[in-house]
This record gives sequence, structure tokens and C-alpha cells, in this order.
Amino acid sequence: MRDAYHEELDGLSDKLVEMTRLVRSAMTRASTALLDADLRLAEEVISTDEQVNKLETEIEETVFDLMARQQPVARDLRMLIAALRMAGDIERMGDLAVHLAKTARRRHPDSAIPPELQATVLEMGQIAERMIAKAGSVIASHDVEMGLELDTDDDQMDRLHRKLFDALLSPKWKHGVEPAVDISLAGRYFERFADHAVHVAENVVYLVTGEHAENIELAE
Repeated sequence: MRDAYHEELDGLSDKLVEMTRLVRSAMTRASTALLDADLRLAEEVISTDEQVNKLETEIEETVFDLMARQQPVARDLRMLIAALRMAGDIERMGDLAVHLAKTARRRHPDSAIPPELQATVLEMGQIAERMIAKAGSVIASHDVEMGLELDTDDDQMDRLHRKLFDALLSPKWKHGVEPAVDISLAGRYFERFADHAVHVAENVVYLVTGEHAENIELAE
């Protein structure tokens, strides 16, 4: 019985990692769709989000079932609660990729991002992809040091988010209000995506150490 129980616990981690893989793919395609006005990629992101939602539902059902049957305590209970939280964060990351894809679809056949901001948005997409990949690795490996590194990645995303706003507020902005709104929202989607990746890593850090990430210093 206990072996089956721990197999189910391990299965939660496997499903969480699979969610990060799907969301990373969605973010890659959504960023490309946004920059290149690729309608096919945008539609793929929107249509495949259901896979992420399905995995979140499966994780929730498993967690509630294990709580009812096994009455876990200590680290196992932390694992179940962390799995619920991480599944929620990753599902919302998938939703944010969908929001980006919908922005690309709305602007098609034009790119939603003007030429002077393409490099900034490209970098934001790359950071987002790197963060979700790291989050998946942290879940799989329980690597606390890697988990703490996501805070630094998040700082880079925040810097680019501010850079985007500076461009929108500049007197040199010449693209009008509607594109400015789309770009403002896209910047927010990237920024929130990064925040959720940090939350995922923080849950793993707490699971492994029993301490909150802000109380742990990254090794030199």
C-alpha cells in the first residue's frame, strides 16, 4: 500500500513537469506568433491549452484522493499542498501564453509589436521560456539553488517590462493608442508569467527545506 502511495506522489511530480513542458512550448509559439504575426501558431496555442487544464484537474483529483485515503502528515502533506499550488501557477502560465496568442490573432495580419520593440519582446519571450524550463527542472530535481536563481531571472523580466513602458510613454511613440494598449497588456502577461515561475520554484524550496525562499541565501 505504501509503495503505491509513494508512486502516486511521484506521479504528481511527473505531471507537474509535463505541465511545464507544455507551457514552455505554448510560450515559445505564442512569442513567435506575437512577433511574426503567425496566425497558425497563435491558434495552436489557444487550442492546446486544454491539455494543461486537464493535467491540473488530474493533479487536483489525485491530491484530494490521497488526502482522504492516506491522511498524510509532515513532508508528504507539504508535497500535496505544494503540488496543488504549483499546478495552479503553471495552469495560469498557460493562460498567459493564450492571452499573448490572442493578441497576435487580433492584430493579424500585422505584427502586434512594432519594429523598435521587437528585440525587447523577443528577450522577454526568451526569459519566460528559460524560467519555465528551470521551474520544470527544479520540480524534477528538487534543486534548491536553481530554484532560488529564478528570482534573478524575474529581475531581468521586470527590467524589460519597465523598458517597454518607457517606450510607450515616450514622446517619440507614433503608433497610437490601440497598439499601445496591446503592448502594455503583452508586457504584463510576460511579467506575470515570470512571477508564477518564481512561485513554483518557491514552493519546491519550501518543500525541500521547510523554509521560505526569502529566508535562504543563494550560495556564492
